[in-house]
Amino acid sequence: MLFGKKVRKGTDRNIAMFVDGPNILRKEFGVDLDDLMRIVKNYGRVITGQVFLNQHAPEKLIEAVGNEGLETRVMLAGEIDADVDVSVAVAAVEAAYDDNIDIVCIVSRDADYLPAVQSIKRRGKKFFSVGTKPGFSKALQNAADYVELLPNHNTTGGRPNRRFNNNNNRNGNVNSSNNRNDAKNNMIGGQ
Repeated sequence: MLFGKKVRKGTDRNIAMFVDGPNILRKEFGVDLDDLMRIVKNYGRVITGQVFLNQHAPEKLIEAVGNEGLETRVMLAGEIDADVDVSVAVAAVEAAYDDNIDIVCIVSRDADYLPAVQSIKRRGKKFFSVGTKPGFSKALQNAADYVELLPNHNTTGGRPNRRFNNNNNRNGNVNSSNNRNDAKNNMIGGQ
């Protein structure tokens, strides 16, 4: 139960999960893919799990993604621009047209996904947002049916994540800025 609302748990709902790797899988966030999978599986069965990376992604990260049973999608990006946002948004909207998918999950801190989220919800799908602080977009959280905050093992000492639903996710001071540094040096497993 999430703050007074019943949430069906278990495997009766199918989830399509899309991870914005350069945005969320960064050294400074200390995100653990095991934590991510455990959190998402609380809401249903992950039918599609894709992690979008750019060509700067270290081999160790690509290997870790595969070890979780997730599909790695490597996108080409410019020397400075390392975004995979458009590819993630397109995949998420395409999943909303799949009758076998009940929940579309985007793992990111980025408000750029708001138009995709609105399209997903117009298709009658539930939207699940998973992110971490700092910079977890307030707009993305407010648009979501379900929101999870990943533990940051670099700052929380592995404390449990915060969980809230759309009616109770407007509390807390969350910075919606998106500090993007050089993706090659900041992604987990980078040099």
